[in-house]
Amino acid sequence: MSLVEKIDKDYIAAYKAKDDVKKTVLRHLKTAIKNRMVEVREDTLSDEDVLDLVAKQIKQRKDSIEQYESAGRPELAEKEAVEVEALSGYMPPELSIEELQAAVDKAIADLGASSMQDMGKVMQAIMAAHKGQVDGKALSSLVRSRLS
Repeated sequence: MSLVEKIDKDYIAAYKAKDDVKKTVLRHLKTAIKNRMVEVREDTLSDEDVLDLVAKQIKQRKDSIEQYESAGRPELAEKEAVEVEALSGYMPPELSIEELQAAVDKAIADLGASSMQDMGKVMQAIMAAHKGQVDGKALSSLVRSRLS
């Protein structure tokens, strides 16, 4: 079953269960998927493209959480956090710290990176190899510490 089919099935289940949060989140995601299909003029999207959309939706909500918390609106931040949790079920599991360190060390060795000028290459290689499994901020700080 493709990721799009799973999202459609979960949307119907959320609709029948009257789970308003999940229904709303999946409706927004389905809209983003349809918009992307129109942009690329395809009938379906690959699971990788759908994962990119899910990751983008999660990032938008995490940014909103930060803004709501800094503005003193914890109830809105909590709502966004629940939506992030609902979307996270469609992402592959994140790499552990040990796995991330091993991936960074391997990428540095494979690319022959030796200075901060190579940071972009290392980041790009890891993000491509572990799509959706790596937090960009954690990766950035780890690569920076390894290369400096």
